[in-house]
Amino acid sequence: MSDLVPDDYASTLEELKQRVHAARLRVQRRANNELLQLWWHLGQTIRARRSQEAWGTNVLDRLAKDLRAEFPSMKGFSPANLRYMRRFAEAWPDLDSIRQRPVGELPWGHVIELLDKLDDQELRDWYAGKDAHHGWSRPVLAHQITTRLHEREAAAPTNFAGALERLDSDQAQEITKDPYALQFLAVDGDASERELEQRMVDRILQTMQELGPGDWHVAELKLALLP
Repeated sequence: MSDLVPDDYASTLEELKQRVHAARLRVQRRANNELLQLWWHLGQTIRARRSQEAWGTNVLDRLAKDLRAEFPSMKGFSPANLRYMRRFAEAWPDLDSIRQRPVGELPWGHVIELLDKLDDQELRDWYAGKDAHHGWSRPVLAHQITTRLHEREAAAPTNFAGALERLDSDQAQEITKDPYALQFLAVDGDASERELEQRMVDRILQTMQELGPGDWHVAELKLALLP
């Protein structure tokens, strides 16, 4: 067998690496959106119970404790985070807004920045759109809000087409390493963040290997539907 490397090997390797990175990001974006929908449902439930029953601080603390006991490897069930979930549901009371609008594309930490730093809902949506479109990191989002980017651009709140699939953006890097989403993908284990990331990559590669060459469009469809 010849050890000679074909002339197009380097370009083919680069193409395959980009496909793996892109598929990984798509899987993580889907997991992130599912996680935000879960947080919304929890927040909406807490919000509804508070308006009907005596769900004060003590009950919320008990709920956080019981959820952590049931899901010990899953981050996000602190009393403070449950309050953020409630505020999340109050700010975006329609679940479709989480599924279809830019806020549903953002990591949870970015949503917290929007809740903490802005009271105006139109501005929250405006910054969510900018954030998803440009792929900002969380510190950049916080800086843009603090320095009032909307005034500097003299722009009215608007909708954006969606997130740019830039693999090198700061936000893309945050999404693929977000501890909430990583734990959400494997809530039944005690794996480290790195191990959880590797599980996701292994799953992508296994799907591609099973299909073989020439079926990339099928692979992409299957990856998009991964739970």
